[in-house]
Amino acid sequence: MSTRSLATEPLIAASGVAAQDLPAGALYVVATPIGNVADITLRALWVLSNVDAIAAEDTRTTGLLLRRYGIEAPLLAAHEHNERAVAETIVARLRQGQRIALATDAGTPAISDPGARIVRAVLDAGLRAVPVPGASSLTAAASAAGLSGSLLAFAGFPPAGRRERERLLRELAARGEAFALFEAPHRVVVTAAELAAVLDAGRRVVIARELTKKFESVIACRAADLVTAIDAPRGEYVLLIDAVVKADDAEIDSEIDAVTRRWLAALAEVLPAARAAAVAAKASGVPRDRLYALLAGR
Repeated sequence: MSTRSLATEPLIAASGVAAQDLPAGALYVVATPIGNVADITLRALWVLSNVDAIAAEDTRTTGLLLRRYGIEAPLLAAHEHNERAVAETIVARLRQGQRIALATDAGTPAISDPGARIVRAVLDAGLRAVPVPGASSLTAAASAAGLSGSLLAFAGFPPAGRRERERLLRELAARGEAFALFEAPHRVVVTAAELAAVLDAGRRVVIARELTKKFESVIACRAADLVTAIDAPRGEYVLLIDAVVKADDAEIDSEIDAVTRRWLAALAEVLPAARAAAVAAKASGVPRDRLYALLAGR
């Protein structure tokens, strides 16, 4: 294996990464910056400089990143429209003992980005897929959101179809746990309005926009103010809906009468908990998050 020259050689040497194994016949799933180019890791630079080829979502975007750091490596286009065919090519090259890196335009491949088919094909072929972790808008947003509890459900980009999107948002809202969505600027206002409609007005929401970039913003608001909080949409968004704050038994008892409890129990026998809570909430006027919390034993 020949080592290509890097503009960051002193840091590479200090990290000791050059002494680590870089097995042949493996796919390296490499996270790249989501905005701030300084967020590239030393390990990512080392791997990208020593693979036989880089499968990139957009060769122009990845090419700019490589040139910035003095890396010269052959690029192979691997986007959502050719992913299946490229996966076969990559598997064949790995079987020949080559090292291939996989990178998307920004962030971690296969996380609401192309790459999952390629990774699956590599694993199904009995070959290695090696994660080279780094930037991710999901973890970046969650780390700055101050979410309650230890659970965070990730739903990625909501469906484009209105009915499917509303169904998903309603189900996520009724669960009561924290969840995260990605959304594009041209759809974020519509999604925010639909989200606000299925959340209790006081539920906490964090809006993360343009993460790691010049106009980055992370703000918290209540669901009732969600639409107005998204002013002049631009850039990619991460919407984080906080978990329902656990109510004590006395508060739950004061809000849910015996008749509602019986209806809720009957519905839960034939419906999923989230759906049972939603139906009971509509009939009783009790917030569905409270009903779901009762079913979940919280």
